[in-house]
Amino acid sequence: MADVHDRAGNHGSPAEVFAVFLKLGLTSFGGPIAHLGYFRDELVTRRKWLSDQAYGDLVALCQFLPGPASSQTGFALGLMRAGWLGALAAFVAFTLPSALALIIFAFTATSISGPVGAGVLNGLKIVAVAIVAQAVWGMARNLCPDRERATIAVAAVAVLAFVPGPFNMIAAIAAGALAGLVLGRGTGNSERVHVTVGIPRSIAITALLIFASLLVILPLLASQSQVIAVFDGFYRAGALVFGGGHVVLPLLEAEVVEPGWVSHAQFLAGYGAAQAVPGPLFTFAAYLGASLAPAPNGVVGAFIALFAVFLPGFLILIGVLPFWDRFRRMGWTQSLMQGANAAVVGILGAALYSPVFTGSITNLKEFTLALACFVLLMLWKAPPWAVVMLAGAGGAALTLVP
Repeated sequence: MADVHDRAGNHGSPAEVFAVFLKLGLTSFGGPIAHLGYFRDELVTRRKWLSDQAYGDLVALCQFLPGPASSQTGFALGLMRAGWLGALAAFVAFTLPSALALIIFAFTATSISGPVGAGVLNGLKIVAVAIVAQAVWGMARNLCPDRERATIAVAAVAVLAFVPGPFNMIAAIAAGALAGLVLGRGTGNSERVHVTVGIPRSIAITALLIFASLLVILPLLASQSQVIAVFDGFYRAGALVFGGGHVVLPLLEAEVVEPGWVSHAQFLAGYGAAQAVPGPLFTFAAYLGASLAPAPNGVVGAFIALFAVFLPGFLILIGVLPFWDRFRRMGWTQSLMQGANAAVVGILGAALYSPVFTGSITNLKEFTLALACFVLLMLWKAPPWAVVMLAGAGGAALTLVP
């Protein structure tokens, strides 16, 4: 049994962390898996902030927990390097470029007029079909590799189809987790490779209590204030993201489109635009917060949405880090997460149908453009930002075709 302790310690400064993660925030295209590769190249290979074993264990933790895996990994790396200010510096620097770009897009998208401008926005909606289809395909291969988990995914779709109400996604994930527990396919990891970040257990437990308390209290207070209602919607979306950043799509759609805060067209255009910027996909929340029909919106709405959607993932990361080495040895936790992740595939698959496909594709020409984007992503391995640009041009071109 290996026992590897990797204490990076506070050997750097928050300014150093900010500079490194700002560079990553400006250059990290391609989604969370690609981001983790950029992190490894920059921080393990080039700068040697920590060992490959320690980095791998940290990534395993962040992929296991709900929340944005790449941002959680960056937060933990900043914490290891320069303490709590380092963690804050890593988050702000990695998030800021894409958040600013999407806030600007939220302000300028409404001013785009004319058939060509409308065509570009339509192209952003169409490319969302290809991007979500790619995510569903990749997640299904990794998270539903057998008939039992594939069945859990289909059952999750059935829950969404036949169980009405705002909590059907929670019900689908809970049912999937229970099914995974019953199947008992998970096996604990006996290898001891862990990272020490110096979080006292009292702080960890407090973070977990805050995480759970907000999940319970915010919905009870949401009717008292629109600000609280917005915070609650984005917080719950961030708390339930298992399996990848794209899963935030159906969760956010349920929180902002169904109550009429953002239109379907705005939502899908913003999601398409989010693929063209570097950094975490969760910054899509900044676009939505800025675009909300009732106040708070604009820059204030963007800040509230960003803070709320990232907060639960960081709280649960802080809460679990000191206990991770023991937690990862328990086979039942692996079984639980296997079932939950399979259910998440079904939820994202349902979102691919509605609102993504039904809200974007209205004729065979648009379907052809979506299919071309899908082939470019899947088979030609084209970078998402390039495909988004092509889709925008294609959407504009479609307006000129009789």
